[in-house]
Amino acid sequence: MEHPKRSLVKSLTWRVIAFLTTIIAIYIYTKDVKESLVVGIAANTVKIFLYYIHERIWNKVKFGRIKEIEYQI
Repeated sequence: MEHPKRSLVKSLTWRVIAFLTTIIAIYIYTKDVKESLVVGIAANTVKIFLYYIHERIWNKVKFGRIKEIEYQI
C-alpha cells in the first residue's frame, strides 16, 4: 500500500502533464491564450482532487496485488 503523500505527489505530477496538454489542445482550437488558461486551470483543479480520491480508493482494492511475505527465514 502506498503512503498518502506518494499518492498526492503522483496526482500533482500527473496533473501538470494533463494541465499542459489541456492548455495546448484548447489553444490549438481557439487561438486564445486567456481562454486556454482559464479552462485548463478550472478543469485541472477539479480533476486533481478526483484523481487523489481515485488513487486512495484503489489502494484499498486488493485486485492484482501480490501478497508480501511478512517473515523471512
